Amino acid sequence: MSDPTPTTCMRCAVGCGHLQHPADIGHGIDLVSGDVNHPVSRGLACQRGIEESADPDGEWLTQPLVRENGDLLATTWDVALGRVARTFRDALDRCRDAVAVLGSGQQTNEAAYALGKLARGGFGTRHYDANTTLCMASAVTAYYDAFGSDAPPPTYNDIPDADVHVVWGANPAVAHPVMFRWITESAEDGDLVVVDPVETRSALAADRHVALDPGTDLALARGVLARVVERGDVDESFVERATVGFPELRDSLPEAAAAADAAGVDVGTLDALATAFTRRTLCYWGMGVNQSTQGTATAGALVDLCLATGNLRPGSGPFSLTGQANSMGTRVCSSKGTWPGQRGFADPNERRVVAEAWDVPVDRLPDDPGPGPVGVVDAIADGPVEAVWTVATNPVAGLPDASAARERLDDAFLVVQDAFRTETVEHADVVLPAATWGESEGTTTNMERRVSRVRAATGVPSGVRTDLEIVQAVGEGVVPGLFEGKSPEAVFEELAALTAGTPADLSGMSYDRLDAEGAVRWPAPDATSAGGYRYHHEDDGTERWDVPTSSGRARFSTASHDGLAEPTDGAFPLTLTTGREPDGYNTGVRSRGEDAPERPRARVHPSTLAAHGDDLAVESRRATVPVRLDADDAVPEGTVWLPIHHPRTNELTLPATDPRSDEPNYKQCAVRLVPAADRADASVTGRAPGDD
Repeated sequence: MSDPTPTTCMRCAVGCGHLQHPADIGHGIDLVSGDVNHPVSRGLACQRGIEESADPDGEWLTQPLVRENGDLLATTWDVALGRVARTFRDALDRCRDAVAVLGSGQQTNEAAYALGKLARGGFGTRHYDANTTLCMASAVTAYYDAFGSDAPPPTYNDIPDADVHVVWGANPAVAHPVMFRWITESAEDGDLVVVDPVETRSALAADRHVALDPGTDLALARGVLARVVERGDVDESFVERATVGFPELRDSLPEAAAAADAAGVDVGTLDALATAFTRRTLCYWGMGVNQSTQGTATAGALVDLCLATGNLRPGSGPFSLTGQANSMGTRVCSSKGTWPGQRGFADPNERRVVAEAWDVPVDRLPDDPGPGPVGVVDAIADGPVEAVWTVATNPVAGLPDASAARERLDDAFLVVQDAFRTETVEHADVVLPAATWGESEGTTTNMERRVSRVRAATGVPSGVRTDLEIVQAVGEGVVPGLFEGKSPEAVFEELAALTAGTPADLSGMSYDRLDAEGAVRWPAPDATSAGGYRYHHEDDGTERWDVPTSSGRARFSTASHDGLAEPTDGAFPLTLTTGREPDGYNTGVRSRGEDAPERPRARVHPSTLAAHGDDLAVESRRATVPVRLDADDAVPEGTVWLPIHHPRTNELTLPATDPRSDEPNYKQCAVRLVPAADRADASVTGRAPGDD
């Protein structure tokens, strides 16, 4: 067997170290194990990360494809890239916003940076985003609101020191099993509280499960803070020294009893949560908070709970759980919401710095970051988008109201860059086959800001190229000369230099340093420094906080719960919510084999199911989807649970987005159960009868 290659697992954002053994004959990975020398995981690795690295399901793409007379046919790279370049150039000649680009949290830092440089500095388009907005944008916006900078203040080093772990709207037992092991080990000497409408695997491991009504997280969080205030549990000294805006927040809080009623809990539950936050508490949250029209406000309310109780110290604080492996890197590197290093998008000085670094006119850079992925696809119908380029993302299955998104994408010239034959590939005009985990060189950034190497353990088939190579080739065909140094290391050096002096400073990192140390946390402004707990400092026993806001203090927010994006009613009396399965990966591309069921598995409380027949479909105002039914009392009455990994789930979901973050409201919409046979036509048309 060949020697193993040390690398970083790209399944989730924990950032575990892997050792990958290449196949002795041909291409591929033969064996994967945890790397005991990796500073993040020290040999731990979850089984799904190992299996999906070594032997992912899904149909591999092995050569470029172009659509001819309605069919996708094999072609050469020259033909495929030539067609892309001509179409993009023609569209950009008419309008620089006519080409849209959708990136991914699955790219390396280098590929994400290059894609953003091409989209923003080469094309000049505002219609550029990534699928990370679909999961983390609300948390990002809340961090900027509170701290003037994105990313959690705590790190993994704080998990053992916490007295209480509050997991809110997340299921790390399934989504982040290695991290959840650290949490449960710490909670053996403390407490674990899980806030989730569904009794998840994480909830089963908890000391207390708070089962709120779906979509009412903001009401619950504000009710908990109201009780913190009423009970006199505010850390007044911290609030006075390190924050602004608390009097305004206090005056805006609801009556605790009314908030409890809105969330479907009692005041005693508010008190239990309030008590949890009076201790040294880490508050983790995930998609159950972020994926809402009130996602930014709810994430901000959880930050407020930490601030009001003084939980902005080691062993405590707000800690958003990132899903995709390089979502954090995409946020820092890709120029989708800020310029590299968290440089302000609209700041004229920062724009000049970026334009000079890229050697492009400053007026080529778009004035705003764009409308988010949902708005990007909407702009096909509303104008001016004519061409769409997707990179390592699957919008036909992943966007809300997916049938409508699919119809819009069919009206554009669609270029799909992926390693696997996704649902989006079937609608493409050009397909560019890309390398995947174990086949690419570069770096990635985990959820606690640590950058580590991604290495190729195996070669790729002759018809496949890396994401970075493809981005550079498209760039050369459309904007010649934009890319100078083309190796992953040269691109990283360019990126790192551009972040110098920013809150997310990578300039002290290099491949040599990452090779020597295994992983380095930003900010790292020089070759010996690395980031730790953010904003908190202690000098000779005296605490101080330094926050990159105009006041130098953390900022409270004042938003309040204002109802559901799509309430239930007589016609649609049930609530749909979505979540992860242990063996599922994102839209299922790497985890659905050829024998995957056509119908998603719907979990429904037995009492809800008793009023219906056997062969059923879930129907929303947007679509009808036949399902396989499981009676499950872990799901509350009146709720239908579907997995995010099935390609039909998002035909049902609501395209409404958070007005601040552009993140969709995936986690709650109104549905009903209907006989599947009666809705056969509706499932094809994608619209519920009578709702056209």
